[in-house]
Amino acid sequence: MGIIDKNITIDELVNSFPQSVSYLMKQGIRCIRCGEPIWGTLETASLEKGFSESDIERFVNELNLLICPNQ
Repeated sequence: MGIIDKNITIDELVNSFPQSVSYLMKQGIRCIRCGEPIWGTLETASLEKGFSESDIERFVNELNLLICPNQ
């Protein structure tokens, strides 16, 4: 299991892992540092943008690979 899961808050994600900001932007999920404040979890932000549960699972997996490529 990775460090990041779907219940991580957007605030915690971008503050703990700044490299996640560009990933979120590429997915269409703007974040606090990108000018559009988002509160809540990665899951709720993704669902609000119309992403499916399988998309969210992919985001979690890709974010974990981004922050810890050797896992």
